Amino acid sequence: MTTLKPIMLGGTGSDVGKSLIAAALCRIFLQDGYHPAPFKAQNMALNSFATADGGEIGRAQAVQAEAAGIECVTDMNPILLKPSGDRMSQVVLNGKPIGNRDAYEYYHGDGRERLREEACKAFDRLAMQYNPIVMEGAGSIAEINLKDTDLVNIPMARHADAAVLLVADIDRGGVFASLYGSIMLQSPDDRKLIRGIIVNKFRGDMRLFDSGRRMIEDICGVPVLGVLPYMDDISIEAEDSVALSKMNTTAGEGVVNVAVIRLPRLSNFTDFDRLAARDGVNLYYTFSPDEVRKADIIILPGTKSTISDLVAVRNSGIEQAILESRRRGKTVLGICGGYQMLGKEISDPDGIEGKPGRVNGLGLLPVSTVITEAKITERKRFSLTPGGKMLDGYEIHQGRSVIEDECVPPMIYYADGTTDGCVADEKCMGSYMHGVLDHDEMIDRILAPYKKDGIEGAVTDYAAFKESQYDLLAERVREYLDMDKLYEIMGAR
Repeated sequence: MTTLKPIMLGGTGSDVGKSLIAAALCRIFLQDGYHPAPFKAQNMALNSFATADGGEIGRAQAVQAEAAGIECVTDMNPILLKPSGDRMSQVVLNGKPIGNRDAYEYYHGDGRERLREEACKAFDRLAMQYNPIVMEGAGSIAEINLKDTDLVNIPMARHADAAVLLVADIDRGGVFASLYGSIMLQSPDDRKLIRGIIVNKFRGDMRLFDSGRRMIEDICGVPVLGVLPYMDDISIEAEDSVALSKMNTTAGEGVVNVAVIRLPRLSNFTDFDRLAARDGVNLYYTFSPDEVRKADIIILPGTKSTISDLVAVRNSGIEQAILESRRRGKTVLGICGGYQMLGKEISDPDGIEGKPGRVNGLGLLPVSTVITEAKITERKRFSLTPGGKMLDGYEIHQGRSVIEDECVPPMIYYADGTTDGCVADEKCMGSYMHGVLDHDEMIDRILAPYKKDGIEGAVTDYAAFKESQYDLLAERVREYLDMDKLYEIMGAR
C-alpha cells in the first residue's frame, strides 16, 4: 500500500483529547488496510503498562497499540516520566528505569541530548516496520520557554517529517485564542508543519459552529478537518489522572459501594474499569474518611510513592476508617502499593522512592516489604486457585514482600508453582497483580458477600467488549473527520 506520511496529534493544552483521537486513527487506519503504530516520544504518567518483553510504557500507547491490532513495544514510548513528588520523577528509558530526576535537572541536565537521540532512534525503528505512524505530542505545542529542550512536540514532528494536526478542546472555552496562539507562537518554518485542525469535545448541534469553523480557517490559515462531539458514551481506558476528576466520588443507595482510595500518587486506576462497569456496583474514588466508611468494599490501589502515600492515608484519618470498616466486616483489597500498605511494615533503606525510612503498615496482612532498586515489570499468567483457570495480568513494582505466616494462603497462583500475595480471609487480601480485576472470576469473588438483585450484569468477554469500543470510536470519528482530506495530507489521495 501507499506509504503514508506520519501524523502528530499536537495539542493546545493537556487533556484536549489527543490520546483518544490517536487511538481512533490507529483503528481507522487498521480498518482501511494499513499497518499503523502509535508513538509518543515522552510521556508523563503514573498509569503504565508492561510490554511482552518486560518493559514499561505509558498506558495510552498500550491502548493505541491495541486499537491498531498490534503488540505494544517500548519503542512506542521510549521516555516515560513517573512523578514521585512535586518536582521529582522516575525516568524510564526504553522500558527500564534509569533513576530519579528533579524537573530542572531533567530539562537542563547533560543527558538531555542522549534522551533526544534515543527517542529519535525509537521512532526510526518503528517507521521501518509500520505504516503510518500515529504520533502524539504532550501538553501544549506552544510552551515557548521549553522550546529548546522539547523532545516530544514540534522538534519530534520535524525529525519524523510528520504532518501536525492541532487539537483544541472547545468544551473548556477559549478555542479561537488557543488555536491562533498555538500556531502564531511557532516559528514560520514550524507553522508549515501544522496541516490541519481538529476541534474536539463539542456539545450540541454541530450546525451552530459552522461559522466558527470558517472563522478558525480564516484567522489561522489552516483547514479544520473536523469538529468532534463530546464522546463520554464510549469506554476507552484513560491514562491521564485528569480523568479522575470526572469520576464518581460518593457512595450510593441500593448498590454495592466500592471505594477506591484516591492516593496522592495513585497509579494504574484503569485496574478498576471493568468492576465499575458491573450493574449494581457503584465504584467511586475518594480521600474522605466518611465516604470510605460508607463502602462495602475498600480498595487500596497502586501508587508510585508507597511510603509517602501511606503517611497521607494515616494523617487524613482514612487509615482509621479502613480499620473500622474491617472490624465491621467490610472487604479490604490491596493491589501493588496498596498490598504493601496492608502489611505490617514498609522500609526504603536506600531512598528509592524519596528519603530513606520505614513506616508501619495497616497491619491487616502478615507481610513486610522492602523497597529495592531493581524494578519488576512483567506480564504474568495466573489463577486464583491451584490448578484453576489461567488469567492475564502484569506486575510493575519496586519492592520485595515477605509473607511472615506460612499458614496464610496466597491470592495468586502461577503455573510454575510460585505464588503472590496473601489472603487473610475472603474479605481481606492483597497482591502485586495489576489487571486481576479485569476478570469476572476475581470480581465475582469480592462481590460474593454482597450479592444483591441487579449485580449480575458482567461483561462476559472483556476483550470483545474493548474491541467493540475501538470500532465504535473509529465509527464516530469517521463521521465527523474529513478522512479524504487527511489522507490527502498524508500523501495517499
